[in-house]
Amino acid sequence: MKNSTSAFNRRRFLQGSAAGAGILAAPAIISSKALASSGEVNFVGWAGYPALVEKVFPAFEAATGIKVNFKELPDQDTMFGEAKVALEAGGIDLIEPTIDRVGAWDSNGLLGAFDESKLAMDNYLPGLADGAAGERSRPGGMLKYVPSNWGTESLVVNTADAKLSTPPSLGDLFSPDNQSTLRPHSALAAMGRWLDATGQLPRPWMDGYSDMGAMVELWDIALAKAVEMKGNVVQWWSGENEANAGFTANGATVGLCWDSTGFNLRNDGYAYLAPVEGAFAWHQGFVLMKNAANTEQAHEFVKFVSTPEGASGWASAFSSNPVGKGASDLMNPDVATYYNGTFNDEALSKLWWWPDQSAEFLAKRAEYSDKYKAA
Repeated sequence: MKNSTSAFNRRRFLQGSAAGAGILAAPAIISSKALASSGEVNFVGWAGYPALVEKVFPAFEAATGIKVNFKELPDQDTMFGEAKVALEAGGIDLIEPTIDRVGAWDSNGLLGAFDESKLAMDNYLPGLADGAAGERSRPGGMLKYVPSNWGTESLVVNTADAKLSTPPSLGDLFSPDNQSTLRPHSALAAMGRWLDATGQLPRPWMDGYSDMGAMVELWDIALAKAVEMKGNVVQWWSGENEANAGFTANGATVGLCWDSTGFNLRNDGYAYLAPVEGAFAWHQGFVLMKNAANTEQAHEFVKFVSTPEGASGWASAFSSNPVGKGASDLMNPDVATYYNGTFNDEALSKLWWWPDQSAEFLAKRAEYSDKYKAA
């Protein structure tokens, strides 16, 4: 579930995207059913990315005539709670979690299946909707997740004040020489991976993602060590706005944050660095609610985000990586420069992809996160 489960390389994507662009020269065919029905889609996604509303949704509406009703939420736990309410009350067609949550969402009866004939699966770059990622997208053999963008969670550092190891390490997040902004569950995973890399665990950290007994054993150790070293935390974050404020308002010198945080702060004396243990990597996409009312429109929306225009707009909004062939040619070159400055071939080879996490695992993980914050 580490590097081997998602065998794709960002540079291979970018190299292959131009060649794939020719495949997409013909305009997308818009479903007559989508245009004849309500003409809107109800989408719940991530807060803190204004370019979605300012650029991507208007472009989609201009191309299809379908309006996006958007509700933004700060994190996936909130999205999950909203989805459970909507399963009874309705009102949501699409949501955008990460691939490691799909099994848990599906086991809770939240997800419907996409009709692949209404999408454009050939639009996607290799490794994102096929291979291991494709298998993870099809619980029970039905397509229940389609990619929207992918990126990383790594070290954001104040270049003047952060005290870093050589090379930088996840352990620097917990050093008393630094002030940190952290997302609790990611910080505990970082602690576990750091302890694993330095020979301080009785078994591999990855064992905890497939065995709940091992999970409790390993997360007990990570929690105890994290609480012991908690004194340098100046802010917890759960969404983009809080992560940014950890640095700009509360003086953090180092944080474990999304690539978008590092990108937004890149001109203010901060750098985005890959730790020696490897950056966390995430794979984000769309799921269709089981009781979605606007299924035709939802398919058109998902298909649009797989086109060069849609994929580049989506990835640019998140300062992340696109999923569609030809999209990189349309993206802001600053994003490519930013990523290439962080991830050389060695750093790319060390990416640590979030493993699948069951509903039982996520519930237990939330308990550990709450204990960490409350300690």
